[in-house]
Amino acid sequence: MISAADASRRSRRPARAGRNYTLLTAAAVVTNLGSQGALIASAFAVLETGGDGGDVGLVAAARTLPLVLFLLIGGAVADRLPRHRVMVAANALNCVSQAVFAILVLAGEARLRQMMLLSALGGTGQAFFSPAAEGMLMSSVSGEQASRAFAVFRMAMQGAGLGGAALGGAMVAMVRPGWVLAVDAVAFAVAGALRSFLDVSHIPPREPGGGLLSDLREGWREFVGRPWLWTIVAQFSVVVAVVGASDAVYGPLVARDSLGGPGPWGLALGALGAGTVGGALLMTRWKPRRLLLAGTLCVFPLAAPAAALAVPVPVGPLCAVMFVSGAAIEAFGVSWMTSRPQNIARVVGNSLRTRLGMDQAVVPAAGI
Repeated sequence: MISAADASRRSRRPARAGRNYTLLTAAAVVTNLGSQGALIASAFAVLETGGDGGDVGLVAAARTLPLVLFLLIGGAVADRLPRHRVMVAANALNCVSQAVFAILVLAGEARLRQMMLLSALGGTGQAFFSPAAEGMLMSSVSGEQASRAFAVFRMAMQGAGLGGAALGGAMVAMVRPGWVLAVDAVAFAVAGALRSFLDVSHIPPREPGGGLLSDLREGWREFVGRPWLWTIVAQFSVVVAVVGASDAVYGPLVARDSLGGPGPWGLALGALGAGTVGGALLMTRWKPRRLLLAGTLCVFPLAAPAAALAVPVPVGPLCAVMFVSGAAIEAFGVSWMTSRPQNIARVVGNSLRTRLGMDQAVVPAAGI
């Protein structure tokens, strides 16, 4: 029997302390520890096999293309199937693709086409994972706690990314990149196991509707009918393309030629992660009156790392620039996650919100 004191404590417990929120946060921490190191390892694995910058770009593009092509379909699938099952299946696909990638690299048998195919499988898994994952996160918090909960979640996730980038860079420098990819495969397996325990009983069943194509058409109409939504998505699509090219292709090449290899590049990515933690801490306290405008203005500093690499500046100044960029991208991420539900009319149903993109992250979040 629950005492009055226990009931009082439970009533004061913030929504972000719920079981699903805890599982989602723990799983995101685990995957980000592995994924940030794998980002470095995959680039240097291509270079280790004799590839050049173009080959690194092809492997990065092979992951990005299916992510773009299948993201809307992933949102529709997440609307129709239990979200935790979609997440676990996507984690399983990422686990298998990274494990095979690691085996090929460790055996010295990795070829460019194989690496591109495995990266494409990873991007496909992420495309189906992201809508379901963010939908689960949004359903686990509510009310006044939402903004703070999103900030704390992202702070934990990015803090893990900070450690993962630094550790991954050191491991790539000391041992072969294949071992870092193997660690990432294990991380996906552990995260998938955690997500299998998510409770979806509180999520209302999908409202009857048309087929998959009908859902996509309806979501597209709602999307283009909100200029504030599609203009920000278009803006950040360009930003993601530029930042992705800098982090996945140009950064490793500059690190190899001018900074001393994967170790310094790992430190730079670690500084980026430290900046995201700082940005998340800021967003737990800062409540701008015009949240979406403040977040959108934070996009501009994201150009600084590419400019610093173009010089290139030494490791110390590069880390400072990466820190500022990380803080800015996190401020945008929390603002975006919080403001979307507030700016879309409440009459929009749960299933339509998924198809509309409210349950999809524009900010890169491999570890969600």
